[in-house]
Amino acid sequence: MGAHSARHLRRVLRLYLVRSGLAEVTDAAELALTELVANVVRHVPGRRGRVCFLLRPGAVRVEVADGCPELPVPAAVDALGEGGRGLVIVAAVADRWGVTPYADGQGKTVWFECVSRCGRSGPRWP
Repeated sequence: MGAHSARHLRRVLRLYLVRSGLAEVTDAAELALTELVANVVRHVPGRRGRVCFLLRPGAVRVEVADGCPELPVPAAVDALGEGGRGLVIVAAVADRWGVTPYADGQGKTVWFECVSRCGRSGPRWP
């Protein structure tokens, strides 16, 4: 992944969300996706990662997976610092988020979910 990856992925995500009737969560989902892609670019050796968009009626789940075993944690934000806000932003704009380590310990998937107002009473991912 590179600097241009986030822009391209945001465009693709926006197309899926708008065409699926989820335009109201587009801004939040794009921002959270950008933060997760930025984390791969900054912290994963080789900048290799995979992105998956899972659409459900009323909701989207976005997963960003990589082969780095180091698990991310929200940092204590320094008001004057240049970084450390990515997962704090994801937590602020997404309805749910989390990290699922690979069973073999060789990577993880960081994910978030954005739910539309009409989808709040619908099914959730496990």
